[in-house]
Amino acid sequence: MDKIPVFVLTGFLGAGKSTLLDRLLADPAFCDTAVIINEFGDVALDHDLVRVGETQVARTTTGCLCCTIGSDIRSTLHELHVLAGAGEISFDRVIVETTGLADPAPLVNQLMPGGSPAFGLRDHLVARNFVVERNFELAGVVTLFDIVTGELSIENHFEAAKQIAFADRIVLTKSDLASDPASLRDIESLRARLAALNPAAPIDNSHQSGFDPAELFQRRVYAPASLGDDVIGWLALEEAIRGDGGHGSNGTAKPGASPFARRGGRIRTFAITRESPIGRDAFQTFLGLLSMSARPRLLRVKGLLHDRDEPQRPRVIHAVQHVVYPPAILDGWPSADRHTRLVFITDGIDPEPVRQLFEAALDGKPIKAGRALRQLASAVAETFRSGATQLARALTG
Repeated sequence: MDKIPVFVLTGFLGAGKSTLLDRLLADPAFCDTAVIINEFGDVALDHDLVRVGETQVARTTTGCLCCTIGSDIRSTLHELHVLAGAGEISFDRVIVETTGLADPAPLVNQLMPGGSPAFGLRDHLVARNFVVERNFELAGVVTLFDIVTGELSIENHFEAAKQIAFADRIVLTKSDLASDPASLRDIESLRARLAALNPAAPIDNSHQSGFDPAELFQRRVYAPASLGDDVIGWLALEEAIRGDGGHGSNGTAKPGASPFARRGGRIRTFAITRESPIGRDAFQTFLGLLSMSARPRLLRVKGLLHDRDEPQRPRVIHAVQHVVYPPAILDGWPSADRHTRLVFITDGIDPEPVRQLFEAALDGKPIKAGRALRQLASAVAETFRSGATQLARALTG
């Protein structure tokens, strides 16, 4: 049986993964594609934002593929394998869209023959399909890089740098926002900095004439050894982590182990929902105040807004760190759920002051909004103090 290629689509928060995937799946040539969407948060959202037609979609359990105890990606692939064997679905490639916070090392280890050990029956069956029958094969890692916030992400989040290092294809996104000569020169210097992180991967521009996203997902062989010594070292380190940190000696999860523990306790993910339609101006006030207060600690906001003025046409909300993007307007709701639903990923900011600010802005309560803003400012300041203390200890230790 021919091997089914598995492609990993990664990139830090807000890099444009869902946008590129939506564009790709509009191509009839990709109708026989199985898409695995991994979401980080309490409310499933990305599967509504990707219009896939006849494409088969499976959404993994909430949490990040790289740090879920066990191996969620193998379980999901096993489900696809069983459905295909029963004749219920048919596909000739798999694309895994990771959450923006994903560390690619453990995910690549799970998908490579001879990689991470199998835990549990389903995990073993999928590992067997990779190693013995070889029905699946990791064919490539495509990493998107946002030219607006990408450098800041690499400076502040090690996962963003590793996503670049593990790629065998790199794609620059949002270059349409750079039109003046200085910005265009910055893009060229950016290419050089990315090449220093990963000299082996070709770098494409998603807004350059002739760019074809389909070419990113053509069958090939993914070879980590060609990407440099750092990648090989990280894969070896990941094996050691899995063998010692996340599981007991029998391969079961240690009691109390957190699926997000590997990146520390500062990352928060939470959702806000509202049944009644929302006024557009009041919502923009909320999002502007939140972005101004949290700045780089507001890692990501993504959602669907039920606009009071256009209830039949939901607005797609995107914000990345300090940048709030103009909302896209859909022609109709992607599902029967018409509630406003927003997913937040923050660094060191608790959900409660964000929820209070949301309610105060929408209900026109400036005193309550001011109280929430003071709490946010205090949380951001504490996060900076904590980071500075950790850095000082590292430098003097």
